Amino acid sequence: MYTICLVEDEVDLSTLIKAYLEKAGYNVVCLTKGKDAIEYISKNPDLWILDIMLADDINGYDIIKAIREKDSNVPVIFTSARDQDLDKILGLELGSDDYLTKPYSTKELVLRVNKIIKRVYKDNNSDVITYGEYSVDMSKRLVTSKEKEIKLTTLEFDLLVLFLKHLDKSFSREEILNEVWGLDYFGSDRVVDDLVRRLRKKMPKLNLNAIYGYGYRLS
Repeated sequence: MYTICLVEDEVDLSTLIKAYLEKAGYNVVCLTKGKDAIEYISKNPDLWILDIMLADDINGYDIIKAIREKDSNVPVIFTSARDQDLDKILGLELGSDDYLTKPYSTKELVLRVNKIIKRVYKDNNSDVITYGEYSVDMSKRLVTSKEKEIKLTTLEFDLLVLFLKHLDKSFSREEILNEVWGLDYFGSDRVVDDLVRRLRKKMPKLNLNAIYGYGYRLS
């Protein structure tokens, strides 16, 4: 059973989400304060659902920064009443895997959780892919260079695997959005450029080329 940590200060909403997720077969821990979420990071839940704006001095952005300092791979879903593209970009820049704007359908949230859990924990295989000095262990979701780990977020890892499995194939930004974020993602394709930039920074020896006005290709 996968454990989800839900950080939401609207108690009624938190109770509703908890009921739906438990019905879907998940173990759910509900927290209302940012400081409690920071303390819970050591418990290593399998997925986080973070409300950006919380009642105390610690918000969702602070929490995900603390999460990423400890675990680069655990998936995170942001929720917020603020429907601004800047918030979405910032959330994804910090390593979130998805973003839902309030009010949202609880059923939709469960569907997105199911999809992320399946992608991160169930779709892995035991293959190890090598590319130059880089080694990518699919089952462990581990990337190394000369035996030194390169910490990638979930989205960065999934983008890398997409390119590695389709060397020399050109992907449009829309195709990358569909493959990495999913068909139900609605937002600016700027997030693709941000994700590619972050991946290039962490893995500078990837021959990852931009195709003007279209997308990207790994050669």
